[in-house]
Amino acid sequence: MPHKMLKLSTLAILIAGASQANAAVYTVVPVDQNSTLKDQPYFDNAQSGAPLLYSSTGIQDSGTDASCFSGDCTSETYKVTSEARRGTEGTPIADTTPYNQNSQDIANQYQLQRYCDNNLGYGTCDIWAESQFFGRDYAENDEWNGQGLGGLQKKQAAWVNGYHSNAQGLVDGAPVNTFAEDDAKYDGTQKSNLGSIVANTADSTVKGIVGTDFVYGITSSALFENASGKPRAFSKRGFVNVNDKSVQLAPVSTSNALVSNMGQTQANDAVAMKDGKLLVVGSSSYAASFYAKDRDGDFREDENKLPSSDDILNNGSHPLNFDVMKQCTINPSDNLYKNWECQFSTFANEAAVWLVNADGTVTSHAITAGSDNNRDGLAVIDKDNDSQSFQASAQAVALDKNDNPIAVGYSTTDVKNDYYAMQAAYFTAKAGNLASWTRTMIPGLDIEPGDDRDFTYTIANGVNSNSVIVGDAKGNGEKPQRAFVYKAGQGNAQFFDQLAPSLFFKDSNSNAAAINNNDQVVGWVDIEASNGKEARHRAFTYINGTAQGPLKAGGAWMLDDLTNDGVVNSIANSYRIVDATGINNAGVIAATAYYCHGGYENLSKLAHCNGTEQQVVVKLVPKAGATAEDIQPRVKDEEPPFKRSGGSLGILALTALGFIGFRRRK
Repeated sequence: MPHKMLKLSTLAILIAGASQANAAVYTVVPVDQNSTLKDQPYFDNAQSGAPLLYSSTGIQDSGTDASCFSGDCTSETYKVTSEARRGTEGTPIADTTPYNQNSQDIANQYQLQRYCDNNLGYGTCDIWAESQFFGRDYAENDEWNGQGLGGLQKKQAAWVNGYHSNAQGLVDGAPVNTFAEDDAKYDGTQKSNLGSIVANTADSTVKGIVGTDFVYGITSSALFENASGKPRAFSKRGFVNVNDKSVQLAPVSTSNALVSNMGQTQANDAVAMKDGKLLVVGSSSYAASFYAKDRDGDFREDENKLPSSDDILNNGSHPLNFDVMKQCTINPSDNLYKNWECQFSTFANEAAVWLVNADGTVTSHAITAGSDNNRDGLAVIDKDNDSQSFQASAQAVALDKNDNPIAVGYSTTDVKNDYYAMQAAYFTAKAGNLASWTRTMIPGLDIEPGDDRDFTYTIANGVNSNSVIVGDAKGNGEKPQRAFVYKAGQGNAQFFDQLAPSLFFKDSNSNAAAINNNDQVVGWVDIEASNGKEARHRAFTYINGTAQGPLKAGGAWMLDDLTNDGVVNSIANSYRIVDATGINNAGVIAATAYYCHGGYENLSKLAHCNGTEQQVVVKLVPKAGATAEDIQPRVKDEEPPFKRSGGSLGILALTALGFIGFRRRK
């Protein structure tokens, strides 16, 4: 009998172990990594064979599909959008202004380091700036040899040295072609001055996919070559691919040749209207920001927006002149693609929408109200600060319960009649009148509510059909970046460090990226404090509404905990989920992860990888029938956290630091 009991006990243990091995709330589904960047040529003296870095950007919408927690849901149902990159971006293509800085004065290595010193507080800002400028894994003490992957310097030097694509947008790992690769799709009034298109020179990112027909995102112009140099038609443009057509989203304002030809646009988010058309929201240039009028009608100029050619080429062979740059907007009749200076044009941008038909036809409207060059009652340039200009953008959009669009993002406010700053806002319109929008600043996110400035900027990143908005408030100086949630028309924005302080600890940095119609939020949050050093991030989810399967209302979890099956040598333990960028109504999440071939050595969040660690894209699929008992928090980390004494660590900054020795990014 004792022998039989021993067998039964052993069997019970095995069964329990098997159950535990299958336990988890989400299944990690790898996304293919098939970017053709790895097959395209790069600079001869650059590194060969360096792995590409993959990052998620979003998840295909699920329409009215039920939550995967409550029924069958196959991992193939929803596509993930993402981006592959060789190296650092320098100034991110997805930012309306670099690093959401109103000044736009980030044009050389010194300005990159100054931004880091003033806003990020790293002890390694010199290294961060060099990596962003010269590229990933640049050769120390030999930075100018072009070995680094990506970097701002290569973008700026393209006029002289040429350029090779650094970023490529993907859908389920497959490259997405855009209009920018076809010279017939360029239609500016000065197109004849561009010259001949150069292959494999555009950068792109895919921001989302709606239904089965629409893919949208942002692309740079390809490089061209003419007698004067190698110009781009523009720095970036939104695009929509539909039914084998790739459509560019041109600037809404065409009053100035510089804007209509070289002005930037962005397609940040989109939603299908009831008539089947795609409503795309983003930003659109309307005036030059390096030379324009302030509210008193005086012209103001900012020479800092034009770098020195010595800073770009390390020699004086191609001098740059700000007086020539001014002519790009004063007298742009025939010089836009004949002068290198025009390539550095910066713009004031307004929030905008484009309505795209299935046949590829487009109509557009400004969201931001204004006439001439005034927007929301403000001039292009701040009367007291030459470097600050009006900026507004719609970052996300949804249809509310009445099928009317609500867009969210930010708009410029003149803080106490003292300085321009970008503040989180939402914009509403009737579905039948997309030419008229109402802007509302989100309460509780004032830039300077008292005597001291609390925030550098605030921005709304996501919205759902319940008009619940999520976003970030970047603390001024070394204060942390704080994720927030807000219900339109109700009280003030609430910060996640107030709602779930156990996960969003004091002075932690966080980002709320997206929210679905079930009020489930995803993003990232610090998992350790830092003494002026890099703080590692992990992805989180928060239930702002009713419970979702095993996830209770008001609860917050690290996605690493929700994918943990408790087994060291399992597939799930080969991943650490560092950023979540999208969630659809079925609850499927798009995320960026670190993958350790062979698995991490233990179950902790900071476990060491004994093999090769790669940055990859994954899809997290809820497990039908999962219960709260399936949630297994990862074991405590072996290495103690560091106490933070400042240093606000933004996601883009940490991305760059992650390139240095391929350290953890978020």
